[in-house]
Amino acid sequence: MTLNHAEKFGDEMRTAQQKGLMRADWVKGPDSSRVARLEVVEWLRSRHRLRGRLSDFRIDDGQIGVSFKGPGYAADVFIDRATGAYDLTETTSGFVGVINDLHKGRDTGRGWSNFIDICAVLLVVVSLTGFVLILFMKKKRVGGIAVAVCGLFIAWLVYEIWIK
Repeated sequence: MTLNHAEKFGDEMRTAQQKGLMRADWVKGPDSSRVARLEVVEWLRSRHRLRGRLSDFRIDDGQIGVSFKGPGYAADVFIDRATGAYDLTETTSGFVGVINDLHKGRDTGRGWSNFIDICAVLLVVVSLTGFVLILFMKKKRVGGIAVAVCGLFIAWLVYEIWIK
């Protein structure tokens, strides 16, 4: 429900913008290999309490773009290489947005991705064992198989009518 109708749960995105100035010698110069990436990222994290993991660090001739992503969270910083001036845009969503991102595995990292995969395998095993068990119950076998076939048919019909 929350994935398809997040707006009905009153979950709104909040955006905050800030401007600032960092040490120009970290980002200045024609050689992009001399940009102090670690210092820039850690300074931004400590100065603005940015969350999430670093998802992108782009260096162009005149600008650097740094992005942090997490469940229900995004922060994008654009730094002028000549002056060290930057613009920060931080976007957060509420509880529903975080839960939706966790459900999708968006911007969650490898550990959460593994957890989702394990849960999916366990759900498949539980479903298959339930189906196999009904085959051994003579009184419920025909009804159980009929319900499974009807469920598959309804899912196929919905796909054919509204999706395809």
